[in-house]
Amino acid sequence: MRRVLVVGGGITGLSTALALAEYDAGRDVDVVVELREAAPRLGGKLHTTPFAGLPAVDEGGDAFLARVPHAAELAVAVGLGDALTSPTGATAAVWLDGLHPIPEGLLLGVPSDILRLSRSRLLSVRGKLRAALEPVLPRRDPGDSIGALVRGRFGDEVQERLVDALVGSIYAADTDRFSLAMVPQLAALAERGRSVLLSARALRAAAPPATGPLFLAPTGGMSAFADAIAATAAARGVVITTSCPVTALDADGGSWRADGDGFDAVVLATPAATTAPLLAAAAPDAARLMAMMDHAGVVLVTLAVPGWPARLAGRSGYLVPKPVQQTVTAASFGSQKWAHWRGGEGEVVRISLGRDGLRVDDLDDDTVIDRAVTEVGRHIGLDLQPGAVRISRWPSAFPQYRPHHRDWLARVRAALPLGMYVTGASYDGIGIPACIAQGQATAAAVIAGIAR
Repeated sequence: MRRVLVVGGGITGLSTALALAEYDAGRDVDVVVELREAAPRLGGKLHTTPFAGLPAVDEGGDAFLARVPHAAELAVAVGLGDALTSPTGATAAVWLDGLHPIPEGLLLGVPSDILRLSRSRLLSVRGKLRAALEPVLPRRDPGDSIGALVRGRFGDEVQERLVDALVGSIYAADTDRFSLAMVPQLAALAERGRSVLLSARALRAAAPPATGPLFLAPTGGMSAFADAIAATAAARGVVITTSCPVTALDADGGSWRADGDGFDAVVLATPAATTAPLLAAAAPDAARLMAMMDHAGVVLVTLAVPGWPARLAGRSGYLVPKPVQQTVTAASFGSQKWAHWRGGEGEVVRISLGRDGLRVDDLDDDTVIDRAVTEVGRHIGLDLQPGAVRISRWPSAFPQYRPHHRDWLARVRAALPLGMYVTGASYDGIGIPACIAQGQATAAAVIAGIAR
């Protein structure tokens, strides 16, 4: 009999626990899996509640990438296949003294077609001419920084109005300080050849025709995904306990004690900032390294806006480039993005405030609402009079992958003692599919370790 503890009931911890239970099936090793979550609910940053007459509107992430298989496959495996939906055909924009459609032919903001880029009013004539020079520039070492790569190849406007606006909104990041290697699509462009534009063009030309939606989500919200994973794990024998923080980890010969209970292996599926103090006694070198990681917090304000103007039809929302940001970084027009969010008490508008370098944690609720309503109202030329308002705070929710993050990660893992594992968004990839993949890989490593 082997006992494994998973600490953390977010998407990574749930995926790890389920994979451990399934790896156990049909093997010689007999594993008992326990999951402990400090909060009173499971799901971590996946959280869905009723809003403005709608039964399920997400307070955090509202979808997952469908063309990276891990999340879609797991959703089907836990019984949500028939409950998945995809966004409407509404398109996003960038706000720069008005809403500008995002140019076609981009790969995470990187241009692959200068002619298409030249038609956009988002860039100045000077910015377009600078971008057009990219194919003839010599290779430069970006030093594992997204911003250094894009500024050096395309100039400041492509970096600030396209790449940073898109990638920065995904990671709540300042891409001038974000690891290029940790965004595989961009890293592949940098490594493929001298010209990033020509590499992007070649990759687009070689890619098979896209089939199926780019994003998927359960109609019951992302909490339904976490709940379905938890229910499946519990049916396979995982013992899940909420409102149960782990406060002490101690070595016990070749095993571990968590608050006095013995385990053969412990998986810490918690953010680096949370994990560091927990490992201070058991693995001080790893704890010191984890404490070095930076995290960014955001606040998400959800509004129900009656009387939505027809001139904004077909828009799924917009991004705000850093040079013109105040507090709002992006706005999503939820009822135009998701058909199942229609029929409530107005247009569902989700407004993101804060990012790396733009702290919002200290703003009170009244200030948050005022800035969200005022800034978005100015952006879209509308006197917003919301009938319902909801504030969702996500402090330190986004780990920031600084340049040379992979070197940091290798040192963290080398400093972990036998039988101790870390996994999740702080380490090897942000986003639901990446976290699921990490959880499943960690489960395989745990089974291999305890089966020796």
